[in-house]
Amino acid sequence: METQPRTLPWLTIWIHPRRTIRGIVDSDPEYQAVILAMLVGFAYALNQASARNLGDTLSLPAILTICTVAGPIGGIILLYVVGALLRWTGSWLGGQASLVEVCAAIAWSSVPSVCILILWIPKLALFGKDLFTSTMPRISANPFLALIFLGFAIVEVSIAVWAFVVLLKCLGEVHRFSAWKALATLFLSGLIVGVPIFGLLVFLSGLTITP
Repeated sequence: METQPRTLPWLTIWIHPRRTIRGIVDSDPEYQAVILAMLVGFAYALNQASARNLGDTLSLPAILTICTVAGPIGGIILLYVVGALLRWTGSWLGGQASLVEVCAAIAWSSVPSVCILILWIPKLALFGKDLFTSTMPRISANPFLALIFLGFAIVEVSIAVWAFVVLLKCLGEVHRFSAWKALATLFLSGLIVGVPIFGLLVFLSGLTITP
């Protein structure tokens, strides 16, 4: 199969994820994977800082500094931890991918999510610290800003949904099975992580209510 030119994967991954990831893993599966992991880690850190309302207790510069330092490091760690888990569970369903190939699939399927970072530039300019606080005074006082904020949210959710579709196709391609089996792989991985955590929480709650 013809290898994708290295100037195109950022574009072609959106509409031809299987062909794009196959070209990458056949030529250099480590190509830009760490860079993408760092970027998506930064994006995830910003989203978590917003969801957890860190602006209620921290200044905007402090939040951005924490996200800039911790986000990329966490992104790299998660890439290889999740990659190992998806390679393992994928092999149960007949998957053939190596760890580096699964990591490539995860990294490159995050391109849509990474592109959401671009939206943070106008968002920070328009909303400032309101993005990280529970009250959002500027947005609440201005209906036009609130409408723009809603528009950004709709765009981000749409991109996140498509990023998930791209992940299924990329993971299926490197494992050489269908996107449905890729979904099953994710489900199995979720069970492996989620069931022990749920059991631990139930156990701890039992200890808490025991007289």
